[in-house]
Amino acid sequence: MRGDGTPSDARGEGGDGSAHIDVDDLPDGLVAADREGVVLMVNRAAERLTGIDRRTAVGRHVSDVLPLRDPDGRDWWKWLDPQGGLSIRSRQPERPLHLPGRQELLVAARFVRRPERGGRVERVVITLRDASARARVERSRADLVSTVAHELRSPLTSVKGFTATLLAKWDRFTDAQKLVMLETVNADADRVTRLITELLDVSRIESGRVEIHRQVVDIPARIRRIVAGRVAAGEPEDRFRLELAGPLPEVWADQDKIDQILANLVENAVRHGRGTVTIVVEPVEWGVAVAVRDQGEGVAPELVTRVFRQFWRGNGRRRGGTGLGLFIVKGLVEAHGGTIGVQRAPGGGAEFRFILPTGTPDFA
Repeated sequence: MRGDGTPSDARGEGGDGSAHIDVDDLPDGLVAADREGVVLMVNRAAERLTGIDRRTAVGRHVSDVLPLRDPDGRDWWKWLDPQGGLSIRSRQPERPLHLPGRQELLVAARFVRRPERGGRVERVVITLRDASARARVERSRADLVSTVAHELRSPLTSVKGFTATLLAKWDRFTDAQKLVMLETVNADADRVTRLITELLDVSRIESGRVEIHRQVVDIPARIRRIVAGRVAAGEPEDRFRLELAGPLPEVWADQDKIDQILANLVENAVRHGRGTVTIVVEPVEWGVAVAVRDQGEGVAPELVTRVFRQFWRGNGRRRGGTGLGLFIVKGLVEAHGGTIGVQRAPGGGAEFRFILPTGTPDFA
């Protein structure tokens, strides 16, 4: 045992030259105790989560070091009772517990028996996790469900209303009226499709399953295509300006995902900004940089760290959309090995700038 509460073989190399895991590198808290409940080891994460001093914790009883209580106020260690119960018990599932005056923790325990099956408990290994992380995940999921429900309700209500009306009163409408209703149904179906696509993108990004199929991509040509689509949809052509700063290196990227990145950034500039949307493409030391600038209010400094989170909708005001676009943009840029950030544009407004590395078809 080391003086800092870490077993001598828990870090570096063991006596036989083999490598051992450093328990201080683990993201979760770890506390080991013997069968009597005497603390043998406390890692750095456990020290941080609980506020205990591991130098003084070793050699003391778990109940004194970690007076954990369940929601009913019961002493967790007594309830755990390592020496009692069935001899086939191997673990205690994770459950929420709390320490006096501290945040809730998620605590689990594993019994180390000798022999492994049916033997007596020699050690108890306790793992600790911050419950606030789980709470954030649950809030995020609740937000996602709420957002999806809200975004789906409007187009589906429209689709249902128009189709029911057409089916019930087809002969009463002129061809022009039918066309308007069918165009509305088609547009709302597109909205639902876009939402489902965004949700699938979010799922792939969060699970690290974004697939990149690389080919040579002409970035300026893709920008011109995105702008042409906006103009065809009714935006004035003079609202967009493309600036090329020097010859560009060859970029191997996923063309569909580059289109998605550019379309989302241009959409964001149009929706949240004002004036001219300027897209600047320039070579940089390790790739190509693309900046999309608007002349709107910009992003307040205190909001910069939140811009790429899920459900961000610009200065806290709802202006349409799901708030997933910039989160998806960041995930797709990073899947290419690139970076993205936001700052104040030279002429005011916001500037979203991403850099894509140059590479080959085998670049990852």
